[in-house]
Amino acid sequence: MKQVVQNYKSGELAVLDVPVPGCKPGGVLVRSAYSLISTGTELMKVSEAGMSMLGKARSRPDQVAKVMQSVATNGVPATYRKVMGKLDSYTPLGYSLCGVVEQVGTGIDDVKVGDLVACAGNEHALHAELNWVPKNLYAPVPDGLAPQHAAFGTVGSIAMQGVRQGEPQLGEVALVIGLGLIGQLVVQLLAASGVRVVGADPDPVRCELAERLGAAACGDPASAAVEAAVAELTGGHGVDQVYLAAGGGSNQPVELAARLCRDRGRVVDIGKCRLDLPWNAYYEKELDVRFSRSYGPGRYDPEYELDGRDYPIGYVRWTERRNLACFLDLLARGSVDVEPLVSHIADFDDAVETYQRLKDGELKAVAVLFRYPEQKEEAGEAEVPAVAVPAVKRPGGGASTPGRAAKTPVRLAFVGAGNYATSMLLPHLAQRDGVELSTVVTTTALSAANAQRKFGFAEATTDLDAVLGDKSIDAVFVVTRHSSHAELTRQALLAGKTVFVEKPLALTEDELAGVLAAVEESGNDRLQVGFNRRFAPLLQEARKRFGARTGPASLRYLVNAGKLQHGSWYLQQGAEGSRFAGEGGHFIDTASWLLEADPVSVYATAAPGNEDLQVVLRYPDGSTATISYVTTGAPGFPKETLDLVADGKVLRLDDFVRASVYGGKKWVSSRLPKARDKGQNAELAAFIKAVRTGGPMPVPLESLVATTSATLAVQAGLVGGAPVTLARTP
Repeated sequence: MKQVVQNYKSGELAVLDVPVPGCKPGGVLVRSAYSLISTGTELMKVSEAGMSMLGKARSRPDQVAKVMQSVATNGVPATYRKVMGKLDSYTPLGYSLCGVVEQVGTGIDDVKVGDLVACAGNEHALHAELNWVPKNLYAPVPDGLAPQHAAFGTVGSIAMQGVRQGEPQLGEVALVIGLGLIGQLVVQLLAASGVRVVGADPDPVRCELAERLGAAACGDPASAAVEAAVAELTGGHGVDQVYLAAGGGSNQPVELAARLCRDRGRVVDIGKCRLDLPWNAYYEKELDVRFSRSYGPGRYDPEYELDGRDYPIGYVRWTERRNLACFLDLLARGSVDVEPLVSHIADFDDAVETYQRLKDGELKAVAVLFRYPEQKEEAGEAEVPAVAVPAVKRPGGGASTPGRAAKTPVRLAFVGAGNYATSMLLPHLAQRDGVELSTVVTTTALSAANAQRKFGFAEATTDLDAVLGDKSIDAVFVVTRHSSHAELTRQALLAGKTVFVEKPLALTEDELAGVLAAVEESGNDRLQVGFNRRFAPLLQEARKRFGARTGPASLRYLVNAGKLQHGSWYLQQGAEGSRFAGEGGHFIDTASWLLEADPVSVYATAAPGNEDLQVVLRYPDGSTATISYVTTGAPGFPKETLDLVADGKVLRLDDFVRASVYGGKKWVSSRLPKARDKGQNAELAAFIKAVRTGGPMPVPLESLVATTSATLAVQAGLVGGAPVTLARTP
């Protein structure tokens, strides 16, 4: 299928061929009929992409701060790869469309194939021929409403949420500053609510349009006309509400709002404009400044938007979906008219030219629609069922792949292509001789296309079964969100693949049991979990310098994890597990490797309501490892520091930048100022060698299972308040 995309680094716009998205449970697959260009938000994004790198940095100081923090934590090379990977990727455009339901996912019973729906969301209502849309981000289109008008649903919901924030009442007077697409809709919604409206915009054409659509008077904010209209309609008291629907860097809108608003009036910010509030003016009138967050309650809540968990109507009357349905109803009843707003309808194939004309100012428009071809060939091919590939038994149990000729490439498939995969794994594999990146599988079409373009995958798809059934693929990398690791690993093992799964292997004991059952059923134990730190060259050298030990050891591992950014999917603990469940295996595996054994018991403690953990591991020879996993430390302090003490010797690791060993002779590594090599490249080399030769996996399965069990036991220990004895790995 085709999709409109933009490269944020170069500013390039393109209509790209991408895989058809799969129809996941809890949503529907929609074939687009019309999609709406937001001439405000989207054009701002398009213009920003055309800036120099310095201009981009100046426009997004929040992102610059994140980059600097990443440099302090991960080093320059890793941060550079991550940032460039994000910038040099195609990003989607669009967030408001109308289309026909082509496929219905499990759990959906309110629409059927062939129904017309309006869709919302900058990840789900894209300028693309097909989109997967979750339940709370679509609404059925009322009978008789034209699809080109229903395509306004999302921007209509944005305007509606802004009006709701202003709490208008019959007979009040409102001022709308900015008469672009959102401003025009706000004018109509206010007029439909019995509010008299004054509009302000420097464009006389937009002022005339707003007056035709219900405004009492409109004019240039720099002229006396707007003030005169407000004085006449309010008897000199000022307007009851002001709606800021303007963009740009001028502070004029907020100053005008203070001047024309009545005492204790309401100012609602809907657009993205400068907000340097003149303190005296706002204080003296005690103005109530409010913000309108996009389409309404539910926005930015993944449980609402992605998981379909609605808010009870008795507590939250107007949600994203209810706003969308309400706006469609107003359109169908003629209370709001969007036809006069449509300046241009372009064929979808002409998308790049249309954006360029808008950006250059050649096409002056309030609203522009893309029209999609009515008839399309069936997208994609029939699904290929998963095929269980018989495993090759090796002496002593387990499965192996036979050795191959030295020049035969190892063919890899990736399931998932997020930040970690594209910054820490794929750059190493793409440069490795004897490796062929065969297929990348993602749930979103564009991420697969991006990975294919940047790393040279032969194919990109959203069909997992096609990969598992492909006998030519030697190994599968599972680099998805944590909640899917165990099930995807289980399926790949049953399909006879060698599997590299990023940590964690499992989030529950049942998930772990399912993976082990797949190993038992298939005889395939060709599994590696991404515990990369034991492969770090600096730590390998330090362990060699430390030498063998005779007595028990004491190990201390401080992990200065820091706070998560708002919106991080790591915060979805109900679905993705706790932070420690997700990444604690790294540190347990490192401790066990240094101590050359698997733990026999785990004790964990934490202050109530605090994410900081103290985890004590006990080993068969009496050695102990204490892992302090903290989120309340200073961000400038190193992320990982480790001390190992035994037999009169001390090994010290400072954040994979420097290591030292104190004993009969002191050894201190040279400082590595630019890079933190945490072992990913060496780990991948060991994995590829095992796949190529059919030899043992880099880490025994028993160790991977023991580390996973110990990680899971931390939560059990926190609940029970006592040490948890670990069963011996079967």
